[in-house]
Amino acid sequence: MSAAAASTAAAPAGGLATLRRLILYVLLFALVVIAASGVGGLLERLFRTATTLVTGDVAGLALSLAFTLIGGPLALLLWWFVWRRLDDEAERRAPGWGLYLTGMYAVALIIATTSLLDLAASFVGTRETPWQSPLANAIVWSAIWWWHRWMWKHPRKPSAHLEDVRAVVGSVFGLLLSAGAAIAALSALLDVAIRGFTATSMFEPWWFGVLRSLIWAAGGAVVWWWHWFREGGRRFQTGLVDVTIIAVGIFVAGITAVGGLGVILFVLLRLAFDRSDPLNDLLEPLAPALASTAIGALVWRYHRSASVHRSTRTRRASLLVTSAVALAAAASGVGVVVNALLATAASPLAGGAARTLLLGGISSLLVGAPVWWLAWKPRHQPRTAEGIPPGRRVYLVAFFGVSAVVALITLLVIGYRLFEFLLGEVTGGSVLDRIRAPFGLLVAAGLVAGYHFALWRHDRALLAAAAPTQRRVIERVTLVTGYPPGSVDPEALARGIAEATGAKVTTWLRADDGGAGLLPSSEPSPLVGDVIRQVATELEASAAQHVLVMAGPGNRLEVIPLAAPGGAAVASGPARGRVLRP
Repeated sequence: MSAAAASTAAAPAGGLATLRRLILYVLLFALVVIAASGVGGLLERLFRTATTLVTGDVAGLALSLAFTLIGGPLALLLWWFVWRRLDDEAERRAPGWGLYLTGMYAVALIIATTSLLDLAASFVGTRETPWQSPLANAIVWSAIWWWHRWMWKHPRKPSAHLEDVRAVVGSVFGLLLSAGAAIAALSALLDVAIRGFTATSMFEPWWFGVLRSLIWAAGGAVVWWWHWFREGGRRFQTGLVDVTIIAVGIFVAGITAVGGLGVILFVLLRLAFDRSDPLNDLLEPLAPALASTAIGALVWRYHRSASVHRSTRTRRASLLVTSAVALAAAASGVGVVVNALLATAASPLAGGAARTLLLGGISSLLVGAPVWWLAWKPRHQPRTAEGIPPGRRVYLVAFFGVSAVVALITLLVIGYRLFEFLLGEVTGGSVLDRIRAPFGLLVAAGLVAGYHFALWRHDRALLAAAAPTQRRVIERVTLVTGYPPGSVDPEALARGIAEATGAKVTTWLRADDGGAGLLPSSEPSPLVGDVIRQVATELEASAAQHVLVMAGPGNRLEVIPLAAPGGAAVASGPARGRVLRP
């Protein structure tokens, strides 16, 4: 069999193996889920009745028995078949096995963790929460999680494929769960401290809710610690871990902290300048804002410190993300302030709502602007091309593009409102009242777009000034010329072209010039120099790496750029021709 035939026959085999693995692992995933559902349903019934499985729900019992007695053995049989095939290293390194392990590991971890924490929280207080279902799910899915972790860490059949994904999924899930529950617990605690016991529920003590949230926060923290430290998630030097640090630990946490700080300042400003609402209502958002600021800043600070020990690109990206979050807050504050000022101008008597809106814009601006100033450092911008950090131009283009799109949309909305006011009935408020919200957004987006566009042009000018002048490099020259007597010596001409251009010259002799050379040989030395200079001038105008030089017949000289084999033409223009004058 030929080599071409062999390669053609091998391709379908690889495709069939991939399809076989896909079907196999999808079936195994589905059967494991079905068997877990059946066993969980039977355990829940056992915990509820304690003596017999038979209750009034015959259909539910039949479904659980079918899932357990049919899906369970099929899942074990298929797993045994898959496990035996994993003795082959190619099967262990196949993406399908890694994807199955990652998917089932993540599902089992999430269900087992939430069921265990729900079970633990159900025993706090006097809530009549059914504990049988969380207990059954916790037992079944904890066993499945342990089973798949055993396969992941097996000494003879380890799965190194997507190992960082499993660690990242567990750490991100634990971090989000712990941070959210910690914010809820701290918010409830601070709410009691700020507004007193009147804000709590009348059906149970206030500390019950705090204790339940603390249970969830502790469970999430354990899951995060286990995957981030014990499973080595922080040690993986992969792009996925870097993206997780930036996206979750810095971006999401930064938004949480900056948003909470803005609400805190808004409440304080309202307490000082706007007491139109009852005090209890004014203080209501203060506790969640304080909790969000504290927990968000703690998470952001940890991941900001972790990014320092990563690559330069990751460290720079963390600063850019922080700057982006702060700039978005400051820009939204500018838009709201413009909106409030226009509202005051449109309706001078309606001062309460406009004052509240103005204070909201001021709080957002006062929080976002200082953070952006510290992260972006506008007074210390690059002055040379070497000082432009990686990712900066992408950041500038992204912010300019998004701001330009927002400005365009708001401009269309303003136009729509204007035409609606002009063409419709003169009711529903003044034209200023109609356009003040989109106009404020337009002002903020225009300022952001203009600033980043100016910085982008400045960086482009620095890079253009620092870029060296690129000379066109001609690698090969094919010289076609006549043969002496009656012509310029082709060896001298080839040697002169090579010295003038630095290219490798290949000489071909014409057979159709009948002995009529390029130039008379009565004055060979100076005429050879003239020809070389004119050939070099023609080559300077060519952008090709391979050039054909045709000298003759007679006094004609042509420089023809050639295309790369099998590719597009590399010439910048048509072939050039000239009649030489001795």
